[in-house]
Amino acid sequence: MFVKKNTLKEIKLYFKSKLSTLYSDNEIKSIVKELTIQRFEINTIEYISFSVTRLSESDLLFYRDAVKRLENEEPFQYILGDIWFYDLNLKIDSRALIPRPETEELVDWVATDFKEFFQPIVMDLCSGSGCIAFALKSVLSTSQVIAAEYMDEALELIEENGRRTDLDVKIESMDVLNYEDFKRFQIESFDCWVSNPPYILNSEKALMAPNVLEHEPEISLFVDDEDPLIFYRVIAENAMIYLRDGGVLYYEINERLADEMTQLLEEIGFVNIEVRKDLQGKDRMMKALKVSSRHESK
Repeated sequence: MFVKKNTLKEIKLYFKSKLSTLYSDNEIKSIVKELTIQRFEINTIEYISFSVTRLSESDLLFYRDAVKRLENEEPFQYILGDIWFYDLNLKIDSRALIPRPETEELVDWVATDFKEFFQPIVMDLCSGSGCIAFALKSVLSTSQVIAAEYMDEALELIEENGRRTDLDVKIESMDVLNYEDFKRFQIESFDCWVSNPPYILNSEKALMAPNVLEHEPEISLFVDDEDPLIFYRVIAENAMIYLRDGGVLYYEINERLADEMTQLLEEIGFVNIEVRKDLQGKDRMMKALKVSSRHESK
């Protein structure tokens, strides 16, 4: 046996002995706590007295497998199998990117802008796990929300999160780089589009942590340096067709490309373009308004 006794106290010592070079003591304590609470379906109060509970062989194997995956630098969120995002508990695994706090900030911007809007029609493009779509549906109760995604594996994950949250989000399989795929929608029928597309340059890979590079889906992360705004450009060009007059486009962006993004959206015809910083002080979000030529901008 890899531990002296089959108790959580011994498991904590085991985690510390194996993971101290990768994680701080506090991080290790938090990892063990979260795994245990999920595994045994207990609450924080019950966890305090759980240290002396005898663990079964399958429980011990569960913890040992978690350690092996952590030693391989697999993200803890994938090992845990779920994540809290905008007060929703969503399933997450290697089929989609792990939702980040800055994406919650983007959701909050959209939700705040549309909280008084009755029955807005919203689309989340490059939806991944569906986190943006489900979060918006959860707070914009009268909204019609569409989650658009290209990868079959991610589409399956969105379906699973739909069942988990019991939120009515329509799922569309589509390639946002294919103009033909947008023709299924009615022209000028949307009030809001929001997207967190791939935006990390291939040349920036060297700056990425191993747990991201080796485990999160590369297709959802990186774009060619030669055309880093390809997703933003195609989505914005279609947004000018399918957003209503007064419709709003929101993006999560690469902090290094805010100026280029502003120029791109101006050239396409958007107005009232706003860049917003995330809590880390980085240019991370953008908002742009579609106004037809027969109206002045608001």
